[in-house]
Amino acid sequence: MDYIQQGLEYMKEHNVEEAAKQFNLHIEHHPNDPIGYINFGNLLAHIKEYDRAKRFFEKALDLKEEVPTAHYGLGNVYFDEENYAEATQQYQKAIQQGLDEADVYLMLGMSLMNQEQPKLALPYLQRASELNQDDVDVQFQYGLSLAYANLIDEAFKQFNRVLELDKNHSDAHYNLGVSYLYKDQPKEALKHFKQALNIQPDHLLAGHGKKQVEELLNSQ
Repeated sequence: MDYIQQGLEYMKEHNVEEAAKQFNLHIEHHPNDPIGYINFGNLLAHIKEYDRAKRFFEKALDLKEEVPTAHYGLGNVYFDEENYAEATQQYQKAIQQGLDEADVYLMLGMSLMNQEQPKLALPYLQRASELNQDDVDVQFQYGLSLAYANLIDEAFKQFNRVLELDKNHSDAHYNLGVSYLYKDQPKEALKHFKQALNIQPDHLLAGHGKKQVEELLNSQ
């Protein structure tokens, strides 16, 4: 087993120190190979040593101009630092350089959502949902982008899709409730707000929605 594979095995075991040793050995033996720096950068990002992680990713890019996984790693660091504009740029570069995986589309979409640009986020989250159809979080984030873009019918279908994957997804129930309100079906909305609260009793938005709908129904 080579140093990178051994390091990745240690990371799976949450053995950060041994993983670092293996990645460092790879760098010592292959100083011009960006892969060692990328994996060390991922490790540093994992333990939230963001400044050091950036230096490793940048070193990888100094060695080779087009390394999409280095841009993806840098994007994750900037995302964690809530620098969504810079994260967006890095994810876009990763995609332009050939990275075609659900994770990079998801993160690019979420970066744009955090910049209140749901319509720009939409195609990336749709692509993520196509590439990973059974991932609950991916499907939910796509549903949110549809809702924020005021595509209510499409969002309604998507939140139902989330509940097919996970019937106890409290946020999907809440958002489905909101969708029913847009459809002027308060009784159905109330069912989903209650369901969200059954799953997560401290769901503040669902609690607020339930109260409003109950007041509305009682006044009729």
